[in-house]
Amino acid sequence: MENNSRNQDNRTKAQRASLSSVPRTATSRGAAQNDISAKPVGKRKRKSKAGNFVIQGSILAAAGIVVRLIGLVYRIPLIGIIGDEGNGYYTSAFSIYSILLIVSSYSLPTAVSKLVSGKVARGQYRNSLRIYRAALVYAAFVGGIAAGAMWFGADFFAGAMKMPYSSYALKTLAPTVWIMAFLGVLRGYFQGMGTMIPTAISQILEQIVNAAVSIGAAWFLYQEGVKVNLVREGTEYAYAFGAAGGTIGTGAGALVAFFFCAFLMTTYKKTVKRQCRRDRTRTTDSYSRITGSLTLTILPIVLSSTVYNISTVLDNFFFGQGMAYLGQEGLIAAQWGIFGKYHTLFMIPVAIANSLSSSLIPTLSMAVANKSRGQVLDKVSTAIRFSMLIAIPATVGLTVLAGPVNNLLFPSRSGELLIHITMAGASAVAFYSLSTVTNAILQGINHMNTPLRNAAISLALHILCLLAMLYWLKWGIYAVIFSNILFALFMCILNGRAIRKYLDYRQEVKKTFLLPLFCSLIMGVIAYGVSLGISKVLPEGRMWLGLQVSIAVFVSVAVYGVALIKLGAIDEIELYDMPAGRRLVRIAKKFRLL
Repeated sequence: MENNSRNQDNRTKAQRASLSSVPRTATSRGAAQNDISAKPVGKRKRKSKAGNFVIQGSILAAAGIVVRLIGLVYRIPLIGIIGDEGNGYYTSAFSIYSILLIVSSYSLPTAVSKLVSGKVARGQYRNSLRIYRAALVYAAFVGGIAAGAMWFGADFFAGAMKMPYSSYALKTLAPTVWIMAFLGVLRGYFQGMGTMIPTAISQILEQIVNAAVSIGAAWFLYQEGVKVNLVREGTEYAYAFGAAGGTIGTGAGALVAFFFCAFLMTTYKKTVKRQCRRDRTRTTDSYSRITGSLTLTILPIVLSSTVYNISTVLDNFFFGQGMAYLGQEGLIAAQWGIFGKYHTLFMIPVAIANSLSSSLIPTLSMAVANKSRGQVLDKVSTAIRFSMLIAIPATVGLTVLAGPVNNLLFPSRSGELLIHITMAGASAVAFYSLSTVTNAILQGINHMNTPLRNAAISLALHILCLLAMLYWLKWGIYAVIFSNILFALFMCILNGRAIRKYLDYRQEVKKTFLLPLFCSLIMGVIAYGVSLGISKVLPEGRMWLGLQVSIAVFVSVAVYGVALIKLGAIDEIELYDMPAGRRLVRIAKKFRLL
């Protein structure tokens, strides 16, 4: 036993030593200052190395927010067409689709970008191109299997979730899984080459087409479903057909995005050939070796992502079973549809963490390949801090503005329940954001299995909590909300311990968590007061409610930004590292904030 313990200690030391070429200064145990200590704070006018991936991540995050906003906007008329029941079928189908997407293609951008960036860091452009080709073959094989499983297993999945009519939406989503596999390879290659712009533009194009086709197809098929209801003397065909129409738009958007990225790849061929001619690498990796590396990289990401995201499918399953056990089977589709509205809103700020993670993994892989400990620690600290600067105020804002925001976006008879769910589940934004970024950190430093182990432990605890809340406390849909918060919290704790172990990293707390939280609370009080005050003055109506929300959000952002600077939560150096950093510094100095 003692020998095993000593061997484990030696392995851990060896893992840390592989990143120790740049010593960490004594002034910061949580973030390496090597890259920024050469210049005085007031004189530094250029972006740090740690800030570069923030810029790339911000490009992707901006696109992600636009995509989520488009998704939010088109979901309003879509839900108006198909109703809460149809949205329940739609949300249920997407939970299955998400899992099969993870298995077939969701992990491909991450895995391909990680492998390609590692080769590019060493100047091995020919090998990076071979990785791209091998990944396309993988996408064809695995994507086809996943699409087949979704098509032929649609009735089984729908029945297991006590929503048999969601099978129509599942079948229309099946081809999309295959398309997304090829699209994931293209996006991952561009990300590995250091640019997020193709991914960002393709995501926006994808969502625009998705929105237009989804609304049109949902309306048409809903009308057809009404006719089928009359013929078959049913009530659910209109909702089910409408939900299927909404999922047709997903496939159309994915197809357009694929053609766009394929076109970019065609135009990029000359650059690729030029890079390959400059490549002086003597060894060319065989496709069998590349396939092995790709599989070993993809498999842990797939498994950890599956475990991380399968909670929604399990929630759907156990919620349906639990409500049926409690004699409330008639509420399953409607309440799950309301949960889908909350989930759509909650995912908008989380999209920033997802985008930051996409840019973090390849840049961390490059730093690890170069054995630059200073860069690794600096990027880890920057990623966690930047994600919390966004996620914490988003949590507070979603809590205090839950009423006006939901009444604006989803006016319905179920509005009160949706508002309460949003307020109860707002803290999930911060926990999911942090767990997403810490997952990416562990994957970026080549500890691929750790997020899988942590996700499995968190999932087991999550299920126990969910069952207790459903069957014992009888909390209904709130059991899903609170167990999801606990799942993300467990992930944060376990990932944090792992990062501390592997990197000897000590998380800075004051500027990363405490000051942003304090500034967010100030923002929240003022935002609530402004929103309440405006509601007393303006007349009723959706247009006036939109004005109320817009003013409250604008004031919130301004108050939060001022509070961050005045309380020392962010300084001039860090502002320069933000997107549009120079402009932010000029504005801050103009108003005498710096």
